[in-house]
Amino acid sequence: MTLQTVRDFFSVRDLDLPIIELDVSTATVALAAEAHGVEPGRIAKTLAFRLNGGGVIILVARGDSRIEHRKFKETFGKGKMLPAEEVVELTGHPVGGVCPFGLAQPLPVYLDKALLDFDEVLPAAGAIHSAVRISPAQMAEVTQGQWVDVCQR
Repeated sequence: MTLQTVRDFFSVRDLDLPIIELDVSTATVALAAEAHGVEPGRIAKTLAFRLNGGGVIILVARGDSRIEHRKFKETFGKGKMLPAEEVVELTGHPVGGVCPFGLAQPLPVYLDKALLDFDEVLPAAGAIHSAVRISPAQMAEVTQGQWVDVCQR
């Protein structure tokens, strides 16, 4: 139950971040933006990559951005997005509900600097119908995330 792992993650850190649970799917950026009544850029999508050396990273980016391959390679080297089965296994969250909170195992978290365009973003919270409202700075703090510049808008 991945919603519970996110709740536990917040509880252990004494974070008062209510998890928003909706009756509709928010599994894609478009669905999430519509459901929450925000522009797609405010949806913080969480992506998982396997780097050439074998390590796995989590990257949180604006919902309306794309990975810029040159920047990604300069920052991380070559990498490949994980298939859905591996995402679930390594994060504990289903695709569409993946977030940087309450991961099944410790993974390095990176946040694209374009998230800083907003005072508040909405990442998923471990399920395809959930989210939290959080500032990019607080998300970086609680996930011990590092800022990178790897996306284009």
